Amino acid sequence: MQIKSILAGIFFLAFTGMAYSQQEAQFSHNMFNNMGINPGYAGLRNAICATGLARQQWVGFRDEEGNRLNPETYSFIVDAPIRLIRGGLAIGFMQDQLGPETNVGVKIGYAYHLNLSAGLLGIGAQIGFLDKRIDFASLNPLDPGDPVLTGGEESIIFMDFALGGFFMLDDIAWAGLSVTQLREASGGLGESGFGLKRHMYATAGYNYILSNPSYVLSPSLLLKTDLSSIQFDLNTMITYNKRFWGGVTYRPQDAVAVMLGVRLDQIRIGYSYDITTSPLGSMGRSYGTHEIMIQYCFDLSLDRIQEIQRNIRFL
Repeated sequence: MQIKSILAGIFFLAFTGMAYSQQEAQFSHNMFNNMGINPGYAGLRNAICATGLARQQWVGFRDEEGNRLNPETYSFIVDAPIRLIRGGLAIGFMQDQLGPETNVGVKIGYAYHLNLSAGLLGIGAQIGFLDKRIDFASLNPLDPGDPVLTGGEESIIFMDFALGGFFMLDDIAWAGLSVTQLREASGGLGESGFGLKRHMYATAGYNYILSNPSYVLSPSLLLKTDLSSIQFDLNTMITYNKRFWGGVTYRPQDAVAVMLGVRLDQIRIGYSYDITTSPLGSMGRSYGTHEIMIQYCFDLSLDRIQEIQRNIRFL
């Protein structure tokens, strides 16, 4: 059976009635992407941070004509603390390509910071806009006359919200809980319709200094659910001299990811390769997933030499 026909069948199931599914993009560098899933994280690091992620999933997945069908996701988020508003602000951009479907979104968030005796708590809210486009003309339906899968390109813009709380105990431990696509916005797309599904995220981690203080072991967990299915990432990362790191992420029934990274002053660069463990990998349809992470943080707590300059006109 042709791959395009398989995809047409998938989209037929997705658009029968109102389609709901695990829609939000995922990243293997989830420990560097807290801002992407939790608005309460905005500004908690006391630094102006810009994080970029590029993910090529299921490399090698093509149709019979050699056209690439593997998902491609790009994300760019900037967050910073703003003392005047007792919290932090964030803005993020995302593009997610899923075969004939293209999603482009922007999110703006604010987090209120609470200084607790045990650490720092951020409570945040976010508003997001998503432009979803589907090119029905690129599908090859099993039934050429199927009205659900015929036509040209159609698009719709959704507006939705997110809420979250994130707690940081200095550089020792962290935990967060958030809900995204809270409104579950829906609208007409194709012959039926489409709706966003509410997602819940829970994350926690700990930095454990080993007997050799140059090494820090950082286990963490990310739990994701849309209340109909559950997925979790188990992460273990070890950092040497606050500069080099390596780790492994296990995502049951999906992939095992191997990560490497380096810190160059205020810039972090990371790479991960996901080994596909689902049937897609065993069938030879996927050669794995590549992901690159680049993060720049301007630390606002760094001590700087204050230079006093005098103007001879004002002695």
